[in-house]
Amino acid sequence: MIDLTKIKIDYELLKQFPAEFLIKNLFFPINKENNLIKIVTFDPENLDKISMIENYAACKILAEKVERNEIEKILKKGDIYQTIIKNKTSSFLQKEDVEKNDEESLTIENITDEDDSIVKLLNNIIFSAVSRKSSDIHIEVSSKAVIVKFRIDGILNRFMEPLDISNRSPLITRLKVISDLDIAERRIPQDGRFRLNINKRTIDFRVSIMPAVYGENAVIRILDREMITENLKDLSLKELGFTEELVEKINYYIRQPYGMFLVTGPTGSGKTTTLYAALNEIKSSEDKIITIEDPVEYQIDDITQIPVNEKKGLTFAKGLRSILRHDPDKIMVGEIRDSETAQIAIQSALTGHLVFTTVHANNVFDVLGRFIHMGVDTYSFISSLNCIAAQRLVRKLCNRCKEKKVLTKDILDYNRIEKKELGSEVYTPIGCQECLNTGYSGRIAIGEILELDDAIKEMILAQKPTSEIKKIAMASGMVSIRRNGIEKVENGLTSIEELNRVTVKEWK
Repeated sequence: MIDLTKIKIDYELLKQFPAEFLIKNLFFPINKENNLIKIVTFDPENLDKISMIENYAACKILAEKVERNEIEKILKKGDIYQTIIKNKTSSFLQKEDVEKNDEESLTIENITDEDDSIVKLLNNIIFSAVSRKSSDIHIEVSSKAVIVKFRIDGILNRFMEPLDISNRSPLITRLKVISDLDIAERRIPQDGRFRLNINKRTIDFRVSIMPAVYGENAVIRILDREMITENLKDLSLKELGFTEELVEKINYYIRQPYGMFLVTGPTGSGKTTTLYAALNEIKSSEDKIITIEDPVEYQIDDITQIPVNEKKGLTFAKGLRSILRHDPDKIMVGEIRDSETAQIAIQSALTGHLVFTTVHANNVFDVLGRFIHMGVDTYSFISSLNCIAAQRLVRKLCNRCKEKKVLTKDILDYNRIEKKELGSEVYTPIGCQECLNTGYSGRIAIGEILELDDAIKEMILAQKPTSEIKKIAMASGMVSIRRNGIEKVENGLTSIEELNRVTVKEWK
């Protein structure tokens, strides 16, 4: 049986068959030699179908059997689904010289008179985003068009042509209806959610509607919990992309009997994923692990998970107090946002619990200032803290199209990198069908860890400048997040441009 994951797609051959024809008959052309086309299908014994394909291609067909789900995967890989969606949404694209109508009225007559075309348009947008493994859908309104963008691997991309401005209100109204929001309210932001079954998977969507100058904008967060939970079974720190040295240090601190393991970084840098990878590695039937999160994005067996519900009064602080009465061994607090939560988390770490948590900061040294500004007692905080880890996510170069380029002195100086750190050649993104012409496919983590030994703790308590603490930490063997990223560039995993996107250029 053919392994479809290893075949190289012949896009010229693929163009000979309409996307709808491939989907309807569930087959995929592999190669063509002379007057013979080799295809894969789940039912090669279906002679009527083979005859129909032969008549269409005007060629002899040689069919080999593969599993049905493998056919569906390769069709997605070949971007067939996106071609169909593009064809189906072509009638909604921006029209030339359309008069702008500032005063659009929303009446019950307008809603009842509309056909289901807007329903199909929104469904096509959502299906396209899910099939591309997007994390968010952005619907933005300009003066002349509706712009749809997908966030993939942390970057916003336009995969659809601008929609005509006449679709503005119907599209947002349809989104409000399925999210159970007030369709008549246009002046204030609204938040909602809905759930759909796509490709036999139940997917949750969180919706945020916000009024802007040219009309309401929307952002739809995609939460594919079933896929996340499936991937989480084998999730480990090493798979996230951390270096062996960093994984070794993290493994040491997450196995301590008590104290605080703190991860920092901006929104979307993978902090929660790292905490869950850590919990996944240390969970056992002997320990009770309880988490409180906003929201619970990952679901793990043998762990008690509590979602924050501020409307009902369940905040991080109140939930954490309740958790402590349930005799936990290890606690995860999704995020420390205020002084009250910080104080309770610190006390928990000081009274024999191992606490996993996150806070927003740019690097491990900025965390110290964040907690001091929250008004927590510095001595208690430092006493409770085992270590601080900071991380970012960088996009991985597409293995199919990445190319080498020679590094000149000007490039090295501009990026503040020494030649001895990187060598003379690196890989750069190009773009191909395989990576949706972005040059990247997937993401990996880079990070740094500050180990709080006695010398570092004494400097913090003595309120020494951050620059001095940093020098001592580097002298003790700490590898900065920038240096960790340069290693990824050197190994051909990412590019200098991508590293500059998530880290600050600075001399070693």
